[in-house]
Amino acid sequence: MVRAAVLPAVGAPLEITEIELPEPGPGQVRVRLAAAGVCHSDLSLSDGTMRVPVPAVLGHEGAGTVVSVGEGVTGLAPGDGVVLNWAPSCGNCHACSLGEVWLCANALSGSADVYARTAGGTDLHPGLNVAAFAEETVVPVSCTLPLPDGIPLTDAALLGCAVLTGYGAVHHCAQVRPGETVAVFGVGGVGLAALQAARIAGASTVVAVDVSPEKEELARAAGATEYLVASDDTAREIRALTGRQGVDVAVECVGRAVTIRTAWESTRRGGRTAVVGIGGKDQQVTFNALELFHWGRTLTGCVYGNSDPARDLPVLAGHVRAGRLDLSSLITERIALEGIPAAFENMLAGKGGRALIVF
Repeated sequence: MVRAAVLPAVGAPLEITEIELPEPGPGQVRVRLAAAGVCHSDLSLSDGTMRVPVPAVLGHEGAGTVVSVGEGVTGLAPGDGVVLNWAPSCGNCHACSLGEVWLCANALSGSADVYARTAGGTDLHPGLNVAAFAEETVVPVSCTLPLPDGIPLTDAALLGCAVLTGYGAVHHCAQVRPGETVAVFGVGGVGLAALQAARIAGASTVVAVDVSPEKEELARAAGATEYLVASDDTAREIRALTGRQGVDVAVECVGRAVTIRTAWESTRRGGRTAVVGIGGKDQQVTFNALELFHWGRTLTGCVYGNSDPARDLPVLAGHVRAGRLDLSSLITERIALEGIPAAFENMLAGKGGRALIVF
């Protein structure tokens, strides 16, 4: 039995309770969590913006230590550190055949599996495959990545989602080049990672935008050269900071129609906007045909930072070891399992960066 945060139904409060976790079967690994990040995607799953089978144990951004391995597992042994990979690619679908593993059609198929049970015998699903909101979890070996050398195990949890997403949005999706100008909308965990990534890419001006004036210090520490509190004039203010042209690249980490539209309007003619934030179906973004032609801008969705975790994790680790990427600066609160509901409330209120559950 291990303690976990269980979502009994969509829209219901999380329940901190003991669950019965089986030993790993063939091709599976049991992992004792060191830490798990509380991501906005977890909030979107709990409120029904995104759908997974319930009841479920959420949490998809985590790192821990291998406790035991099932039959047929090679390359991992008890005591090894791992980063959880919540979106493993199948290698066989059309997207995977194109090398676009972040769009794998089967990446989330494991979320429909039953992986554990409550003390009362109710079947539980593993949220986004890995069920990291628990002291321990059992996952397919494909959902694990070796912990890179020299990376603290607790901080490494952030590599599993926030950093892969924010870094990938800048380097893979928007492909920011040295000297370009960048605006990042939303200074949460992913936004802070995107700001650091823009600095690493050599952006000349990096504008951070958020509804909260209290986040300016966080944003500037991550690499922002300018900070704006979001308003109806944000696009105009960004153009004023960039010679009335607009930025080359905007990275939207909020998922709201008004923010997506503002990010697009903040770019120069021919500029690029990457939409990272996950919005609901009610968030409708509108454009007229003439402005699409005239401005020649690119607007693109960005899934998981267009990242390949197996390829990108060693690259990120190299930036961490070289001091270019600071994982701990993304963390504004370290909590226990019981602190997840309050972390959700802080996200809704636009407070803080990443909350990290430390076991």
